[in-house]
Amino acid sequence: MKEVPVKIEHNKEWIVVKLGVGEDRMVFPAPVNKEIIYKTISDVAEKKNVLIISVKSDTEQIFKILSVEKVLQILKKLILGSCNAYRLMAYFISPAIRGGVMVKDAQWEKGSVVVVQSGIWFASEAKQVCVPVKDVAAIELIKRDVQGKPTDVIKIDHLDAGEVSSSFVLCPLSTLQVLYNFLKETTKGIDMKGTELDSIDQQVAMLVYSGMDSHAIENMLNIPHKQLDAIYDKMINLNLAEVVTIRREIQLNSKGVRFITDATKSQTN
Repeated sequence: MKEVPVKIEHNKEWIVVKLGVGEDRMVFPAPVNKEIIYKTISDVAEKKNVLIISVKSDTEQIFKILSVEKVLQILKKLILGSCNAYRLMAYFISPAIRGGVMVKDAQWEKGSVVVVQSGIWFASEAKQVCVPVKDVAAIELIKRDVQGKPTDVIKIDHLDAGEVSSSFVLCPLSTLQVLYNFLKETTKGIDMKGTELDSIDQQVAMLVYSGMDSHAIENMLNIPHKQLDAIYDKMINLNLAEVVTIRREIQLNSKGVRFITDATKSQTN
């Protein structure tokens, strides 16, 4: 069993340990004293350089591991190959499109699709990419040109670093539909009835999607900021959007008015 240096969160503090890494398990030394069999891991997530794993026994335990990308890549490869998940051999491109533009040099990679509780992982020898379920916008079966032939693939639209992106999955047609159905079931929380937003709400959502800011939306639709804020609240409550910045409205007090008055006078003298 090899040892690699990592930091692990223990009792709400990050401590440095030598993590034992084997083919089927990892071992945390004292003061953690925990052996984790990969097949008991039910969820894997990643935030920056922190790997978050969930282990189910009598109760669910969550472990956070901080390390350099090279170490995390080894851990992800071992965990994703054995953890408790839906797993299917496939070819993938992730991402293939970012912000409406084809990703330069994006190519099909041979590996597997691993679906855990919180995300869809694309794993190959070279890399491991996760699309969190909460970031999935749409899943559909489409035709795409592969080696000069129109071929059925699964297209997954998702957010990637704040940009709308798309990833593609290719596997034999006999299993493609099974994977598609499983992915749709996994992400069914993103489906909407279509009646949650009225016409003006949908216009606002489209303008936000196009990158327009609040002031521009108000001018475009000729609506007051209070109405726009109410639409934003509705979208947030429906879990369609999240707050990025909070706009602040101010008015000048008497001192501010005097400052402007004096500044105007000085400019005219």
